[in-house]
Amino acid sequence: MSRIQIFDTTLRDGEQSPGVNLNRLEKLEIAKQLERFGVDRMEAGFPASSKGDFEAVKMIADTVKGTSVTALARSVKSDIDTAWEALKGADEPCLHVFIATSPIHMKYKLQMTPGEVVEQAVEMVRYASSKFSQVQWSAEDASRSELPFLGEIIEKVIDAGATVINLPDTVGYATPLEYGNMFKYVRENVPNVDQAILSCHCHDDLGLAAANSIAAVENGAGQIEGTINGIGERAGNASLEELAVAFHIRSDQYPFTTNIKLNETKRTSDLVSKLTGMHIQANKAIVGKNAFAHESGIHQDGVLKHAETYEIITPELVGVTANNLFLGKHSGRHAFNDKVKAMGYDLTDDKLKEAFKNFKLLTDRKKEVTDDDLFTILTEVQTDAAVVEKYEIETLQVQYGTNSIPTATVVLRTPDKQVLQEACTGNGSVEALYATLDKLIVERLELVDYQITSVGRGKDALAQSHVQLLVNDEQMNGRGSAQDVIEASANAFINAVNRYVIQQSTNKNES
Repeated sequence: MSRIQIFDTTLRDGEQSPGVNLNRLEKLEIAKQLERFGVDRMEAGFPASSKGDFEAVKMIADTVKGTSVTALARSVKSDIDTAWEALKGADEPCLHVFIATSPIHMKYKLQMTPGEVVEQAVEMVRYASSKFSQVQWSAEDASRSELPFLGEIIEKVIDAGATVINLPDTVGYATPLEYGNMFKYVRENVPNVDQAILSCHCHDDLGLAAANSIAAVENGAGQIEGTINGIGERAGNASLEELAVAFHIRSDQYPFTTNIKLNETKRTSDLVSKLTGMHIQANKAIVGKNAFAHESGIHQDGVLKHAETYEIITPELVGVTANNLFLGKHSGRHAFNDKVKAMGYDLTDDKLKEAFKNFKLLTDRKKEVTDDDLFTILTEVQTDAAVVEKYEIETLQVQYGTNSIPTATVVLRTPDKQVLQEACTGNGSVEALYATLDKLIVERLELVDYQITSVGRGKDALAQSHVQLLVNDEQMNGRGSAQDVIEASANAFINAVNRYVIQQSTNKNES
């Protein structure tokens, strides 16, 4: 069985998904979970793109020690220098440097000749290897590049010090046969190819990312790049959880192993979904809520008689467990702390007290508290950067009736300790609520997207809301949960605004 390395780019390519905007603490939480999930290398970000991304990469590199931390850089010395400053605290810092190699990219984007591209690639890889022991070089748009040119440039960047060669299907154009043949060509025509690991990076524009990734490893790739839940630019990337489970279940066809801890799959998927605000479609392979559901009577009968009649993957394999009651209103702090540790959370005393308080408040209104409920509480507590004064809702009231105009009244405490009250109407309860909050908050606000879902099932399920707001023209994601959908919607709106307030305060303190 060949060991395939897993390169996760959820924090870089995944965060480039439209509407996704993670703060540093959220990135760190995902990074720590990716470490538990067993990825070999994680791409923490693009340090030269912004000060915030630099700080996030640095925090992850200084914290995560069980997984190699990587950062992206263009073929520019200043990008490489910035990446080194962010990564130098990592146990095994790795640079991912790229340049486009397809005729269309070289002509129209780079406006460089093939010779100039080779020269630039070699110079930057050589420079990077003077700082980093691990240098991954990517031929952007490799799948639309001319194979002889690709072979030439790969040979030269390996000589210059590249330890990993990544051949991405950048726009998701390739078919499995074409993509596999590209790797086969490189293996057969690049004399020094054995001095580097070949890596694949597939986008899902045609729905072929997973199939293309498998074709690559069948033709010599030793590393797969992808994201959790398949998030990323446009239609996203190859889903790492799908590939890891496919290799496990179909080991008779795919003689490849990974270091992925499959029982951490569900938790990793849920965390990424919650923090990015990108919901998982119900019929998503491996992690969708319908992945282990059986509606057809024939299917249900078969599963009851023998699970393998219709279930090729057991829920337990990927960490899916029944949402049984684990704690109730009479549970004490000790039992709560034990459960938090069992779920893999490492909270400070203050965060633990806050989580226990929120848990007790929930048990006053909800009879059965499930793992999903606790996961929501712990995630929000763990990633709350509550270090600056923020907006806080003191009270809210919404009046609604089929024969009356929806009206919302809110009492809001501002970051400068003012207590303001306002009331507005709207065509619906949420519209009235958001109009009221908009009037109370000094920042310029525009609602881009609003979503509401439930956590778990039943009439007492928690409501979970996600919003996207333009706050002074900067896009911010917000999330909030409560047993009432209006309260959850208000919490998400305020959360988005407070993320902006925290970001501005942090930038001010660092400048």
